[in-house]
Amino acid sequence: MNEIPENGMDFDPLDPPQGQTGSAPGSVIAEGDVNLDVILEVPVTLSLEVGRTRIPIRNLLQLNQGSVVELDRAAGDPLDVFVNGTLVAHGEVVIVNDKFGIRLTDVVSPAERIRKLK
Repeated sequence: MNEIPENGMDFDPLDPPQGQTGSAPGSVIAEGDVNLDVILEVPVTLSLEVGRTRIPIRNLLQLNQGSVVELDRAAGDPLDVFVNGTLVAHGEVVIVNDKFGIRLTDVVSPAERIRKLK
């Protein structure tokens, strides 16, 4: 006898129809292929890093308007481009319609990105 969960509903697990992987309704893909349609609209955070530095808390507490903090990167060096905290590219700042933008100068290969995750 099957026990009924507290919410009163009991469903059998769904198996995708033959030839489908279950990733998107109505999408038929071959065995072993990956269907990215289901994630194409997922928002991610893209951020740029100009540089970094380490300073003692004493110096941090002394910072005020007009303070200058030297970073570890030289002027003209490419910026790091991160997606959700993962380095994906390097680039340079550009102005587009009176807003900052970035021109990608080097894109990290997918294999390299995966290697860095491990």
